[in-house]
Amino acid sequence: MTGPGRGNRVKRALCGGEVAVVVAGHSASSDTADFVGQLGFDGLWLEGEHGAVTWDRIGDLTRACELWDMAAMYRVRTLEPSLVARALTLGVHGIVVPQVSTADEARRLVAAAKFAPQGARGVSRGRRSYGRPGFLDEENDQTVLVVQLEDPDALGNAEEIAAVPGIDVVFVAPNDLAQAMGHQGRPDHPEVAGAIDATLARIAAVGAAAPGTLCPGDQIDRFVGLGARFLYTSYDAWITAGARDFRRTLDAATARRTARTDGAA
Repeated sequence: MTGPGRGNRVKRALCGGEVAVVVAGHSASSDTADFVGQLGFDGLWLEGEHGAVTWDRIGDLTRACELWDMAAMYRVRTLEPSLVARALTLGVHGIVVPQVSTADEARRLVAAAKFAPQGARGVSRGRRSYGRPGFLDEENDQTVLVVQLEDPDALGNAEEIAAVPGIDVVFVAPNDLAQAMGHQGRPDHPEVAGAIDATLARIAAVGAAAPGTLCPGDQIDRFVGLGARFLYTSYDAWITAGARDFRRTLDAATARRTARTDGAA
């Protein structure tokens, strides 16, 4: 085989009815991808809306992901066809679009990301096309498209959005939803949590696009039970928890040593 590895691990999981887990964090370098790759996740989230993943870094990041059979999922800053096509040409395996509220917007994403006849993406030959006569069809089949719902109006259109052909995941974004519902910083507020749960269940009932959301480790049972099959999680929380546990253990050991020393005196 020549050229980059074929296939998309997130796509395989979704098509197989399994749960795909995509991990994110404060750092997004090719070394990060290499480190995270050993941990068995399906994809690495590359942040282009709020983060520092610039165009010149995408090639190396996606190559590092491919070494570990991870999909590189890139969140663009807005639904602009040129941003979608450029990210895909540079090698990402999936596109995430924030602030999608209608089925028409979801259809615009499909048109921007898919070559004809499924869409109208400009024909371009990026690095993953090298040595692949069937690249255009492969790209249409393997690219993962995720839309994020971030306000109550978008949630009201969830079923219609989920039914758009070509959309793989409809993602309920808890933090932005909490803000839009007047509960800034409280995605756990009962009103927000209830809206998230109900919407995930409604998306699952459509039976087309997979429901997705942000998923801390202690919420896995909740969201999987509601039918979510695309889970976004952050390794920052694990670093923080591990550091705090280490600090507590060290402080306790130091206190015991001090007590022994004082007792001996």
